[in-house]
Amino acid sequence: MKLLINHQTFYCYEQAVKNSMQYIRLLPQNLSRQKVLHWGISVPGEKLQQLDGFGNLWLTSSQRFSYQKLMIMAQGMVELDEHAAYTVDNRIHPEIYLQATKASLCSPEMMQFAHMYADRHFEHLMDLAQAVLEHIPYHAGHTHVETTAAEAFEQRKGVCQDHAQVFVALARYLGFPARYVSGYLYVEAGNHLASHAWAEVYHEEKWHCFDVSNQLFSPNVHVQLAVGRDYADVAPIRGIRQQGEGETMTTIVQVLAC
Repeated sequence: MKLLINHQTFYCYEQAVKNSMQYIRLLPQNLSRQKVLHWGISVPGEKLQQLDGFGNLWLTSSQRFSYQKLMIMAQGMVELDEHAAYTVDNRIHPEIYLQATKASLCSPEMMQFAHMYADRHFEHLMDLAQAVLEHIPYHAGHTHVETTAAEAFEQRKGVCQDHAQVFVALARYLGFPARYVSGYLYVEAGNHLASHAWAEVYHEEKWHCFDVSNQLFSPNVHVQLAVGRDYADVAPIRGIRQQGEGETMTTIVQVLAC
């Protein structure tokens, strides 16, 4: 299946920005289950592309001029293996993903929850994924990008980012290398979708998909952008700027089969 993806992010400021720098992780790579046919990022300013410590491609863009509007657009075509059941990715040692972060620490309540629905058997993790979604129904607007797994678990409301971080935290607590994945999801019924997040667990030299929000356990409709220990490692766009008060941001994402 070939997917055409268009991801546009618009920034507007009441006061002009004098200088800024954007760190962009919107660059998919060829994997065992996905092939990048073509891809490009449009953003003004000087650009430098490199690899981060998790093997993700990222782009640094510097704007050394004044502006009140800025658009970053990523666009391209990716072909997915519709029969893929897992991802093979040996770029870094999987034990890196046993390391807990501030955003992915388990609270005592989460530890008890993990033992209620799963033990150290991989086959029980699907039951755990279902239990997480029942405990944290999908509700937008109640969490933000800095919400930790423990906070989302306590609030019992969240979005795909929260589902992924909570599941990653629980899986690591049970002894499984688990990583946070950012990317896109293809859904036939809709073509205006936000960026997506899911979890992957390492087992028998393969990374297995756990999309808690959609209860999907095969990555054949998922386009991977970046992987890391939590959201902070894979944030699509992060930046710093001088001045530029009154920021508003609008994002449009289209994922179309072609």
